[in-house]
Amino acid sequence: MKIRFIPTCCMAAICLCTLLLAHTAWGSDLQALVRNVEQQYNGDSSHVLATMHIVTEQWTRTISMEGWSLGREFSLTRITAPAKEKGVATLKADREVWNYLSRVDRVIKIPPSMLGASWMGSHISNDDLVKANHVDLDYDLSLVAETDGYQKILCLPKTDAAVIWGKIIYTIRKPDDVPLEIEYFDDLGEKVRTIRFDDIKQVDGHILPMDMIVLPEDKPGEKTVLHYDSIHFDVPLKESFFSLRNLKKR
Repeated sequence: MKIRFIPTCCMAAICLCTLLLAHTAWGSDLQALVRNVEQQYNGDSSHVLATMHIVTEQWTRTISMEGWSLGREFSLTRITAPAKEKGVATLKADREVWNYLSRVDRVIKIPPSMLGASWMGSHISNDDLVKANHVDLDYDLSLVAETDGYQKILCLPKTDAAVIWGKIIYTIRKPDDVPLEIEYFDDLGEKVRTIRFDDIKQVDGHILPMDMIVLPEDKPGEKTVLHYDSIHFDVPLKESFFSLRNLKKR
């Protein structure tokens, strides 16, 4: 029997291809995982009722809201209480975002540079509310730590991506892929804030944290808690629902 020897250069090429294929599959898994975390309250479509409790050094207040989403491209959020802010709304269609100010009956288009701005005086940004950035597409992802109970994923922005964060780190519980914590950093590597998740429940076949707690790094003691009072998935919605005309409806 004749024994064939594979040249060293061919062996190296085979090993390199194997590593590249493994890395591609691994990267795709991380992309899917981060995408699921970012869209966990959306599903294919959703309708939510939520309460936002804001605590700052000067004041505290509570805001009630109603929201609808269709996939990852369309969302509409409208404030239902208190009375003086009732009707204020935010619309996302594709990658464009608008705010409606009910008191002055005015629609304002939000430029990408303002997506990181505070929404309704909270520690939640316009980008958090509508998920205008696509972290799984705009960032390079890598697994930086893993145990039996959780995994950490590092997200660094791609060179051509128009994003507001210099780095994001996800801590995700295994094996149900529920987020425990997300850390956000600026372009200089300084931590800006942390989002923690709590009150994990099963809703319509989805395992979800019902509380999202936003903690600003530069304001100890301040926080915003977004509590999901109810979530329903796979509700009948069409793209036409997410229009500027519907944004202004009370």
